Amino acid sequence: MSQDVYWHESVISRNDREERNGHKGCVMWFTGLSASGKSTTAHALEAALFEKGCNVVVLDGDNVRHGLCADLSFSAEDRHENLRRIGEMAKLFSETGAIVLAAFISPYRSDRELARSKVPHGDFLEIYCQCSVETCAERDPKGLYKRALAGEIDNFTGVSAPYEEPLRAEIIIDTAGNPLEENVDTLLDELRHRSLIS
Repeated sequence: MSQDVYWHESVISRNDREERNGHKGCVMWFTGLSASGKSTTAHALEAALFEKGCNVVVLDGDNVRHGLCADLSFSAEDRHENLRRIGEMAKLFSETGAIVLAAFISPYRSDRELARSKVPHGDFLEIYCQCSVETCAERDPKGLYKRALAGEIDNFTGVSAPYEEPLRAEIIIDTAGNPLEENVDTLLDELRHRSLIS
């Protein structure tokens, strides 16, 4: 980084933004295998929070790779850079008082911990969308598992690349066994319990 780059403080504080929003800013980081229900759950929670008048945004893996991270592959190094950029973006959004719902496979614990380290303690909630690789492969809405098992996709998490399960996720949701609405209610209850929303 150039020595001529300086952080510019906003004249509007985070507290001012949160007071106007009527809720706290935070990052909810959804992690799990492809087809484990991360995006589905994040978007359902987004709708519920929006209905309550919350300032909420979803950062989705595929969407981010269409633009901000279009230059990156799925190698371990590029996955790290992908998540580093997203962690920085999530931090910036949360500082505006938004509730950020980040839905990314993020297979490595170290990358999730890096994202956690960007925001103040208590403002990062790791949500593990727990679902077996077998169930994810059965769902396979994009046909990715079939292609990965046929050797057409390299570095595919759960098939030819590892997934490191969270060791200290704030919330674990069973996306195979529980209805979507129940998982959304669990997440809303956790946000209330932490006084992030009322």
